Amino acid sequence: MGRGGYTVARVAVLVRAPVGWLWWLGLLAAGCGLLVPGVTGRRIGVLAGAALFLIALAVAATVRRGRYGKLAGAASRAGKSVALQDREATVRDWRLAHRWPLVAVFLVAVGASFAVPAAPGLLLAGTAAGLWWKALWLGRWEHEHESLLWVRTDELPRPWALGGPGHAAVSGYLTTGVVAGDARPGGARRRPEDVPVR
Repeated sequence: MGRGGYTVARVAVLVRAPVGWLWWLGLLAAGCGLLVPGVTGRRIGVLAGAALFLIALAVAATVRRGRYGKLAGAASRAGKSVALQDREATVRDWRLAHRWPLVAVFLVAVGASFAVPAAPGLLLAGTAAGLWWKALWLGRWEHEHESLLWVRTDELPRPWALGGPGHAAVSGYLTTGVVAGDARPGGARRRPEDVPVR
């Protein structure tokens, strides 16, 4: 990717952005489903939910990892004219763009939880755990290569499209040094002790 005046967001921050929302909405949906026995009964629902949690965790943690690795391996250095979007703005933009998909997924999970108690909610929670694991994997890559991965915001897919920063529409990543931006490797909030003294 060449140089130019555009905005880029951290790849790991985008991967982490859904985690908190999916986790708590999933637990809330599971709790709502446990209020009634449901069609299958609570015991079967919880056992099915535990299995779905593990499956969703594995899928979310591994899907498109090859694509992420390929884009990371071919990443080019970000030019000086590139604007680095801060972590808070990236998370806020993601939340605003995905608020209706989140509402829809939550309502579907709540409705289905009354049929199979806890299972749909635990599916959402498992997805959150898998995305968190993927963000940690990206963080390990960034640590090992001493580079942070960024993606152009104008190449990110629309809210209803799956794939995030690993989507086919993304042509490549950019890299910066590990002190750039306000998020640590892996997308977590940067702590004061992470900033080097100049």
